[in-house]
Amino acid sequence: MNIDRWTRRVALLFVALTALLCGCTTYVTTQVTAFSDWSGSDATRTYAFTRQKDQKNNLELGAYERIVANELAVHAFREVARDDARYLVELAYGIRSDIVTVAQPVYYDPWPGPYWGRPFDPWGPWGPFPATYVNQSYPVFTHLLGIRITERASGREVYNVTARNFGEESSLVRAMPYLARSALADFPLANGAVHTVKIPLGGGAGADANEVSLPAASAPKATQ
Repeated sequence: MNIDRWTRRVALLFVALTALLCGCTTYVTTQVTAFSDWSGSDATRTYAFTRQKDQKNNLELGAYERIVANELAVHAFREVARDDARYLVELAYGIRSDIVTVAQPVYYDPWPGPYWGRPFDPWGPWGPFPATYVNQSYPVFTHLLGIRITERASGREVYNVTARNFGEESSLVRAMPYLARSALADFPLANGAVHTVKIPLGGGAGADANEVSLPAASAPKATQ
């Protein structure tokens, strides 16, 4: 089996199990991968967005560029006219839906009424009964944002970062602020860096050694 397909299936199953066991989460978790040859300084961080020919009048892309522009500004990037820009920034994005089916245990109690069992024995004198299982299907969406930065004069790629997360959020628009903020967290990352970014919805969220915890983004709704 292709490794990427196997990894995606494991990730989807993990999301479904998390939703089943934990309910609505309090943060959005995004995996970020970066490739970097960055050597720019704050004084040279002027940029302009660039598009493919068939994207010239793409309103959706324009909305995402504004979200990314806000995050670039945090890292001292300044948007200017194309001819005055040192860097060109190009976006790639997408969303994909999957259905994950998980077997959920259902317990049957033949004595639903009150009874007097042994002290501190929640099962009473009869013991637990074997669970039956019913299949529950969950929609899971993969959200993706890629940000590519090149030098305008030479065309040399200097930074390429991808942010990906999974969840029940069916709108890429609502997921985009979290993707953009995660993609540019700790800019610039080292070449080949892979880490996980957690953005809490309403307060702090713990992070381990491979995680970066950020304040809540300003999106109206986040991954559940």
